[in-house]
Amino acid sequence: MGGRTQTLHQRILDDIEGNIVSGQWPPGHRIPFEVDLAAQYGCSRMTVNKVMTQLAKSGLIERRKKSGSFVTRPQAQSAVLEIADIEQEVRSLNLRYAFRLERRQVRSATQADLRALETKQAEDVLAVACIHFAGERPFCVEDRIINLAAVPGAAAEDFSKTPPGRWLLGEIPWSAAEHRIQATAATAEMAAMLGVAKGCPCLLIERRTWSDAGTITYVRLTYPGETHSLVARFTPASR
Repeated sequence: MGGRTQTLHQRILDDIEGNIVSGQWPPGHRIPFEVDLAAQYGCSRMTVNKVMTQLAKSGLIERRKKSGSFVTRPQAQSAVLEIADIEQEVRSLNLRYAFRLERRQVRSATQADLRALETKQAEDVLAVACIHFAGERPFCVEDRIINLAAVPGAAAEDFSKTPPGRWLLGEIPWSAAEHRIQATAATAEMAAMLGVAKGCPCLLIERRTWSDAGTITYVRLTYPGETHSLVARFTPASR
């Protein structure tokens, strides 16, 4: 009996996780009641309850007294003092990762580009924009300027298969970075890219990175505010 119960437990768990991760059950979807799942799988309600408890602990569902269980909206966490790989952020949520290149343009550096890069040395830049996805939903919009004086090899990359952030982390050693974080409201263009309403609260992370060759890149990462949080870990200064 113990082996059969464990097998049923894993089967129910896999089925529900599969429906959530695939997007078939989107955030807010009400999961069938425990009594109905027990009847569907031919098992005890206790077995179903253990599955639901496990799913709640993993953050995939929210259990509401008298209302039932609902799929949660996954929330990613980024370390404030680290340069994270967005794919790793998505996979930490147990969701499928994908990205789509929206724009790629090599151009002469404008005054706005020079201000963003905080440099006077850039002549040409590569401007890249892409959308990162968690499952079927947009997770983050990346809008990036790469200084081709510091990273000339980027001009030959089309970034259709490898996102620019990951490529830069793998190709160019950086010596310093700066993060600026603020709340913002989604413009009409940003709302369309993120699949949210215009004016929706968003989290904006602006980042610059430098190497010995100068400023490498400036990037704006925009996340829907309700799906992302930032974490900082630190220790007290020695006295």
